[in-house]
Amino acid sequence: MSEKLSIPIILGTNRKDRQSEHVAKWVFTKMQERDDIEPVYFDVRDFDLPQDHYGTEIGHLFPEWRDAVTAADGLVIVAPEYNHGYPGVLKSVLDTLLKEYIYKAVAMVGVSAGPWGGTRVIESMVPMVRELGLAVTFTDLNFPKVGTKFDEDGNLLDEAYEKRVTGFLDELVWMARSLKWGRENL
Repeated sequence: MSEKLSIPIILGTNRKDRQSEHVAKWVFTKMQERDDIEPVYFDVRDFDLPQDHYGTEIGHLFPEWRDAVTAADGLVIVAPEYNHGYPGVLKSVLDTLLKEYIYKAVAMVGVSAGPWGGTRVIESMVPMVRELGLAVTFTDLNFPKVGTKFDEDGNLLDEAYEKRVTGFLDELVWMARSLKWGRENL
C-alpha cells in the first residue's frame, strides 16, 4: 500500500485571466507534497484540438494525455462554472479518450466567481464523467468567490482550505486504491 498512485490533474478552461489556474496549481502542489500520489499536470490550453472532428478515435493525437490517463489510478478535474455548466473545451479534451477512464476514481474541484463555488459545474459534470466510466468521489472541493481566495501571485489567502484539501485527497486516494485493487484482482 506504499506505492504511489498516478493521478493526473487537469485544468479545464482556456479563458484569459482565469482564476481557476491559481486553484489548479495550488491543488497540484498539495498533491506533490503527499507520499501517496504521483501527480501530472495538464491544462486544456495545451491541447490543439481539431476544428473539424474530435472524439475517442483521436486520443493518439495527444500521447502524453493518453498515456497518463492509461496509467492513472484516478483523476482530478478543476473546472470553473460557466453559466451553470462546464467549459466545452474540457468536454472536448475528455472526449478524446474513453476506455482509459473506466473504473478509475475522479475527484472534482469547482471554481466560481460567485457564492456557489462551482457546485453547479460539479453537478453538471457528474453524469458526464460517469458516462466515461469514472467513479466520482463523494467529497468535492469548492472555491466560491475565487478572486478572494488567492493573491495576484497565486498564494492561498484562506487557510481553511488546507484541511479541506487533505480530506478531499484522502478520499480520492482511498477510492483510487480500492478501484485499482478491483481492476487488478477481479
